Amino acid sequence: MNAADLGLPVDVPSTALFTDQYEFTMLQAALKAGTAERRSVFEVFTRRLPEGRRYGVVGGTGRVLDAVENFRFDAGVLGFLRERRIVDEPTLRWLASYRFSGDIWGYPEGEVYFPGSPILRVEGSFAECVLLETVILSILNHDSAIAAAASRMSAAAGGRPLIEMGARRTHELSAVASARAAYVGGFSTTSDLAAGFRYGIPTVGTSAHAFTLLHDSERDAFRAQVDSLGSGTTLLVDTYDVAEAVRAAVEIAGPELGAVRIDSGDLLLVAHRVRQQLDELGAANTKIVVTSDLDEYAIASLAAAPVDAYGVGTQLVTGSGHPTCSMVYKLVARAQSADPKAPLEAVAKKSLGAKSSVGGRKWAARRSDAYGIAEAEVIGTGAVPTSLADRQLLVELVKGGTVVAREPLETARRRHIDALAALPMSASQLSRGEPVIPTEYL
Repeated sequence: MNAADLGLPVDVPSTALFTDQYEFTMLQAALKAGTAERRSVFEVFTRRLPEGRRYGVVGGTGRVLDAVENFRFDAGVLGFLRERRIVDEPTLRWLASYRFSGDIWGYPEGEVYFPGSPILRVEGSFAECVLLETVILSILNHDSAIAAAASRMSAAAGGRPLIEMGARRTHELSAVASARAAYVGGFSTTSDLAAGFRYGIPTVGTSAHAFTLLHDSERDAFRAQVDSLGSGTTLLVDTYDVAEAVRAAVEIAGPELGAVRIDSGDLLLVAHRVRQQLDELGAANTKIVVTSDLDEYAIASLAAAPVDAYGVGTQLVTGSGHPTCSMVYKLVARAQSADPKAPLEAVAKKSLGAKSSVGGRKWAARRSDAYGIAEAEVIGTGAVPTSLADRQLLVELVKGGTVVAREPLETARRRHIDALAALPMSASQLSRGEPVIPTEYL
């Protein structure tokens, strides 16, 4: 079962209160002023990538679609808004029948993005679009940060499997979303069973130090685990003395021992010693898994080590130092009146500093060189040049309020692999630098 295909809500039947209060006060004022029904276009973008990042990764699009579908005002939610006097009665009556009926276009999940990329475009009346701002940004900022960290870690791992194991380091619901985003970004498995249940992500896990400490000896613990899970299990060998533990592990499980896990110490040195010892004991096929607060830099430093897989927790679920992507949701165009046929006109915030934006309903395309490698992110508001017509990035996600682009998580995962392959090779470098391709405006 793949719960992503079922359109299940994040955690509650309604996502309507995953919203900042000012969305409601703007709605009330616009309804009273007669401007709430003006056709509007909002766009999600970021003005810059996190420091040192060469590209961003779109994560959470599938969860956004679920959230939009489940943005409903039931009796309990309306009662809360009434009791707190957050909005007046006419606004409550309007909210009671709220259903998003507009259109949403966006970069598909797993795609890469750059400063200014119109990652999501939401079109409809001002009233129905403005209410979605907070929940959309909450999901995209979080999931894209995790997906980007996962992508960098996957690049550093050089094809070796990565295990997501950060559930105990973040909020329980964030843990599920993090596992999903990490899978899109290149991780192979998760330790979080809720993520496995909701999204069909492969799950793994064997034992912790507590299991060893429970038994009278390390040998007793290994024997109990092998008797229960078979010789293909993974034994944790750094509770006491690593060399003695590896010896006991092979003696008890035999040369068919699946793997050993190292969770402390100088991982580079210990991994080499354990590999040599395993080979000498005849367990040449036994794999080595390392954990212990890894990030992409630690993973890269182990590239020459005989490591077969990495388990990553804290640094992954916190975005490896960048827990948000600083995405914003801005009105870029609106109709001159509430008449459905009224033309759109571009609008944009003008301010000092780095908070100005570019108005107009935008398209985006990625220009490639003769070898098929991306060389620029091109963004425009007019007609799409013929040369870029088949390179456009936005796809239709919601049409007339109906989701039209829900897809299995595997599709987003494969898309990310393809997107990275089309970037310049320097995209995978961990050294600080500017975005790997520039953004151009037409």
